[in-house]
Amino acid sequence: MFAISQRLDPMLYRYFIVLSFVLSLPTAPVSANQENLLEEVVVTANRTGEPWLRADQSITVIDQTSIETVGATHVNELAAQSAGTWISRGNGQEHLTAIRSPVLTGAGGCGAFLMLQDNIPLRASGFCNVNELFESASELASTVEILKGPGTAAHGSNALHGIVHIRTPEPGDRTRQTSLEGGPHDYARVKHVATFPNAALAFSGTHDGGYKDDAGFDQQKLLIKLRSQSAAWRALHQLAATNLNQETSGFIQGDDAYRIESLKQSNPNPEAFRDAQSLKLVSDWQHADLPLAITPFFRWTDMRFLMHFLPGQPLEENGHTSLGLQSRYAFSDQLDMGIDLEVTDAFLKQTQFSETIGSPFLVGTLPLGKHYDYEVSATVAAIYGQYRLPITDRLSADLGLRAEHVTYNYDNLMQSGRTRDDGSECGFGGCRYNRPDSREDSFTNLSPKLALHFELGSHHLFANLSQGFRAPQATELYRLQGGQSVVDIDSESLNAIELGVRGASPKLRYQVAAFAMKKDQFIFKDTDRANVDNGQTRHHGLEVEAQLALNESFDIALNWALARHRYDNNPALARSAIEGNDIDTAPRSFGGIRLNWRPTPSINTQLEWVHLGEYFTNPENSNAYDGHDLLNLRGQLALSDEWQMFFRVTNLSDTDYAERADFAFGRERFFVGEPRSVYIGIRRSR
Repeated sequence: MFAISQRLDPMLYRYFIVLSFVLSLPTAPVSANQENLLEEVVVTANRTGEPWLRADQSITVIDQTSIETVGATHVNELAAQSAGTWISRGNGQEHLTAIRSPVLTGAGGCGAFLMLQDNIPLRASGFCNVNELFESASELASTVEILKGPGTAAHGSNALHGIVHIRTPEPGDRTRQTSLEGGPHDYARVKHVATFPNAALAFSGTHDGGYKDDAGFDQQKLLIKLRSQSAAWRALHQLAATNLNQETSGFIQGDDAYRIESLKQSNPNPEAFRDAQSLKLVSDWQHADLPLAITPFFRWTDMRFLMHFLPGQPLEENGHTSLGLQSRYAFSDQLDMGIDLEVTDAFLKQTQFSETIGSPFLVGTLPLGKHYDYEVSATVAAIYGQYRLPITDRLSADLGLRAEHVTYNYDNLMQSGRTRDDGSECGFGGCRYNRPDSREDSFTNLSPKLALHFELGSHHLFANLSQGFRAPQATELYRLQGGQSVVDIDSESLNAIELGVRGASPKLRYQVAAFAMKKDQFIFKDTDRANVDNGQTRHHGLEVEAQLALNESFDIALNWALARHRYDNNPALARSAIEGNDIDTAPRSFGGIRLNWRPTPSINTQLEWVHLGEYFTNPENSNAYDGHDLLNLRGQLALSDEWQMFFRVTNLSDTDYAERADFAFGRERFFVGEPRSVYIGIRRSR
């Protein structure tokens, strides 16, 4: 059995050593530079904005300068700056997410994370997608905020392990910025962002021929904002649209296949594709005289993709249309309450067009034709309140509570059971896919939170107890297999405790947090292909983020996480006992260091080291990926007041590595990391 070397037993000891060090730093009066940092606003925690230093839980803020420097071709390059966050890159624009968690997969894997754009969830509650960040305007973002652990009372279902919040440019000063860049395998991207006193416009268009054979994508994103005002209301209206046309590559298989030259660029599934479109309309209304905010919104998504990873390679078509309303009223500086409403109409179809190839069992249980065809109407209603209680001049307590109710009305448009779409029986006891009778399901959840905040000079200490939840996703309830014709699962819940400290001075900015979490009723597909909710897991770790100015030309930034994610019982994920084992795809150590050098006012360079530690690739902990270390080099040269050239060299040392390693059906399989790649571009800012 493999043994992973890092140990977390002295976790709390290390935490108190770090805490003691940062608290021993001078607590000088707040300087002008510190005042600027105090004014940096984060909006994820309460939708309205508060100073980052005042937030009562861990939040990473990736600002406009960092976003521009990274020039991410995939959102995982940005997330690499957040301690405890790993956006695991798949092929093209696909991804899986880990925030204070292992990389979560499966129908409900995305349900553990809330993805927001300008405070609005990217997808309706109950209808997430593991790749949904490609429906965000991350390329056009002005700020990215990543909140770790359960959300606040302002967040509902899915704010379980963490939140990714994409904030986009808003109307303001008259500015225009246009960039054009190119890279390997015919990569090209154009971006344009313009802001005006009452409007903002942003667009990006990307073409990537793909490192792998027959695997590339074209993607376009559009953002329009308009500001209006009347005697009683101020409003900001937004349209956001995305389109993705992707030729997809699957895993390559074999021991250390990512190191084998002849396999690196091979695509075992050249027929695979994914087409996805999304549209969002948001209108944020703020009353001129009352502390009242009302935000109605509309969402539409549509996706088609070949399920190349399944026998028979069926085609999935899914989508939803939803209307929602967020509201908030501040009764005082200490108390605010809100009501959130949402209604959704969704559909899913799965159809197989080619004969199944494989064993007699597979051929006999995976027929041609439709496997699923259903619609779901969902309603969500929630009420929440948050109260800040000043205890002393430096100590305060925050209390929050959210109650949320979701109802799914499921309508099966085919014959129920395990038959073919024409009603005939499959062999071997029935077809694999089982369609339950039309039904209604509902779930009610409470999410409490208690937090303390203490100001100690330029240091801010915080502690919180919180509980997050996620209702089952529609696919977990109605996309059944085998002999399971009725599912009996409930919402997942996660109890968390966090202790942290953050601070800012003219030279140093830092955040340190220790956490422990326990998740109950973890939903998964067991070894009999049944969706069950009897999993239990534990998670604890230490996260450090810091940025230190060495002098006027050099500064260094660090983000690092030490964590342990373990099974806390013996769910039927494996044929052997796994209690106490590491959850698969959960490195115990990962992070990065960035060295920024500005030799002259017109030149800016960054050298980045990204480390991903060893992790197990199966629940039995009998197979592991060694991890990897990558170097990235970035630079910008100002040619004039308006023109700037920039470059990026990713994987500078040309390391063989896997973006994701997995172990299934007795074989190792990998998404291959790209070799050394050079990107060059030009930017005009006015």
